[in-house]
Amino acid sequence: MKRISSRQLYFFLACIAPVGKLLFLPTQLANSARNDLLFPMLASYLVQAGAIFCVLLLAKRKMNLYELLENTFGGIAAKILISIFALFLFYATLVPLLEQRLFVQNVFYDTLPSLIVFAPYYIFAAYVISKPLSSHGRVWDILAPLSVFGFLGILVLSVGSADFGALLPIGAGGIRGFLRGTMSATNWFFDASIALTLLGKFDYGKGMAWKGALFYLAGGVGVLTFLATFYGIFQETALHQLFAFSQTSQYFSGVTVLGRIDYLFIFALALVMAFYCILPAQAGVDCLLQAYGKPRYLPTVFSVLVTGTLFIISLTLDYRFSEVLEVISGTMFWIFPIFTVMLPILCLLLRRKRREKA
Repeated sequence: MKRISSRQLYFFLACIAPVGKLLFLPTQLANSARNDLLFPMLASYLVQAGAIFCVLLLAKRKMNLYELLENTFGGIAAKILISIFALFLFYATLVPLLEQRLFVQNVFYDTLPSLIVFAPYYIFAAYVISKPLSSHGRVWDILAPLSVFGFLGILVLSVGSADFGALLPIGAGGIRGFLRGTMSATNWFFDASIALTLLGKFDYGKGMAWKGALFYLAGGVGVLTFLATFYGIFQETALHQLFAFSQTSQYFSGVTVLGRIDYLFIFALALVMAFYCILPAQAGVDCLLQAYGKPRYLPTVFSVLVTGTLFIISLTLDYRFSEVLEVISGTMFWIFPIFTVMLPILCLLLRRKRREKA
């Protein structure tokens, strides 16, 4: 079986995972917390980094997630629990997939119907999902420098147009704004859940837990910098600016002479997002394969079923993204902390308790 190296894992945490927070989340936080939008993002990153620290500690057990659950609860209960976890991962795919579709349609192909534009993506998604999750290591080696290139290019073109004084006075949103912002951001922070499915696919190295958490926070620093730039440019109108990273660079003064050179960096980030937004679904399929075996035909069957279901859901929810986001980020926000924060902690505690009894 292919193994993910520590370098590739750190690439994912520092360079790939942050890209998923650059599209709709800045607008969502501006709507919830106004000029205090940095604080909910910071809190979300700190909590998620702690969860990733716990997940990487679990790698010391040298078991995948199913084996860990089976060792603690037994085979039948482990199958039930990991199936529920897989359903959560499919659920977590919904918002990234819908926002990616809207982004492609509105930024690149705004004159064509979304079905024609985005339908081929599901063929690509079915192919990716059918592949082993561990094969993403090589993909991350390619996507990481592409992500850095795209992000730094967007930031360099944007930062000169920002008025960072717009972030003052600090605390204007109050506790209510902070809580609303943190709550509304939960569905973008599922990276610890992805890391859980990677257990057994990489070898734990010395200090990997705290190094992984630091790499994740390093990516968070980049996101916070972009967030400050985004609000510094749009200020009170930030809550109306969708597709954030494609909006800020258009005010670069050189655009009138050089044209939209920022599209080079936007395309780079869009390519990274094409892999990232389907990653939860691929992780969910991997969980099912851990529990129910890996016959040669099963990955293909699961990939077709999952991709077909997501395609039907996306058609059903066409032009209803705001309503979906309101439900997932508002009413159902509590689901994400259960699977991305509580589950890694509980896995550590339950495994330790069993070992002490032995």
